[in-house]
Amino acid sequence: MYDLIIIGAGPAGLSAAVYGRRAGLDLIVIEQTPMGGGQVVDTYEVDNYLGMPGINGFDLAQKFRGHADRLGTVFRSGRVTAVRDEGDFKAVETADGTVYEARTLILAGGAEHAKLGVPGEEEYRGQGVSYCATCDGAFFKKRNVAVVGGGDVAVEDAVYLSRFCRKVYLIHRRDSLRAAKSLQEKLFSCENVEVIWNSTLQKIQGTDLVEGIGIRSKDGGAERELAVDGVFIAVGMRPRTEVCRGVAACDEGGYLIAGEDCVTNVPGIFAAGDIRTKALRQIVTAVSDGACAVASVEKYLISRV
Repeated sequence: MYDLIIIGAGPAGLSAAVYGRRAGLDLIVIEQTPMGGGQVVDTYEVDNYLGMPGINGFDLAQKFRGHADRLGTVFRSGRVTAVRDEGDFKAVETADGTVYEARTLILAGGAEHAKLGVPGEEEYRGQGVSYCATCDGAFFKKRNVAVVGGGDVAVEDAVYLSRFCRKVYLIHRRDSLRAAKSLQEKLFSCENVEVIWNSTLQKIQGTDLVEGIGIRSKDGGAERELAVDGVFIAVGMRPRTEVCRGVAACDEGGYLIAGEDCVTNVPGIFAAGDIRTKALRQIVTAVSDGACAVASVEKYLISRV
């Protein structure tokens, strides 16, 4: 019986491991991939993490993991298939049938960006294809970029990128945007933003880096090519909460409902990082959640003595 099980070894999970070990908790971290690191591993360059400007995403993830390793964190590889609330303890089952038990549980499985599934998307991920304008936009100063989507995030990304990019194409499959009116007004006031209506992205192409895209109107016709250096895909996020739905409360988007203290509606179960309801999903906020979640874990364990 552990004090704590952490599911996920991204920035939130690794931060929780560091704070948990320093608090003297007997804990394990369960991660589906042996290396861990979360989404940051696939980020070509991170330029907004405090004190480490320009660090490679893989290197940053390894620093996080190394810190947890130095404190003696125990890692277990496995795909979690079930989470159960047994009252005084929580049970976590993995695909090989192993069941782990602990007094508390931190869910830190993160979220993944919804993909388009077009040719070139995976090939150029981190090489011009991005899912976060605030993370990677600064690398495209005075260049042409495309944003795909029509919701709040896509419009916000286009407005943000217009401040320093030469040209921004917003590609939307419908003839009207779903974003808030206030955001649309900002978008339409940007002189270097061109909205391409009723069109879908067909392919992303280049050599070592993105050099262009192919789009097609939904009304038919030939595929049209645009020369761009970057493609920002903003068609939604998918939290990795499948195994805990029905155990802890989620909102309509599938995110675990938890505030800054990372406390869910189930005593002893906590949510940290991109998996929970929050306004900003960045590496720095995930790391902060790891610390806050462990503080809540300690408070819970003390209350049970």
